[in-house]
Amino acid sequence: MTAQRRVVAEVLDGDHVHLTADEVHARAVAKLPEISRATVYNTLGELVSLGEVLEVSTDRRAKRYDPNAHRAHQHLVCAQCGAIRDVHPSGDPLADLPDAERFGFVVSTVEVTYRGVCPNCAGA
Repeated sequence: MTAQRRVVAEVLDGDHVHLTADEVHARAVAKLPEISRATVYNTLGELVSLGEVLEVSTDRRAKRYDPNAHRAHQHLVCAQCGAIRDVHPSGDPLADLPDAERFGFVVSTVEVTYRGVCPNCAGA
């Protein structure tokens, strides 16, 4: 693993990390000043292709990158500031879709996004 890839992986490490590519780049530059924006974008693309990182689009804002690719989860998004948290609701959303509502589709994945207002924005 190159120094650049290692720095991108380090920036994405942690729970509830959902950074934009520009945020990843800014944090990576703090650790490795010579890392280019193109390298960050290319590395994120490779990590998504490898299934190591999820690309998350919750609205018309910039795509975000979620390193929590190996544990099934959904997202809780603040409608005001865009903060994203990983959530693990009980039940199986795939099983909750009745056969009559599948319209002949063979459904393989489900993406559920919960929206609301985070405590920081609610208190403002």
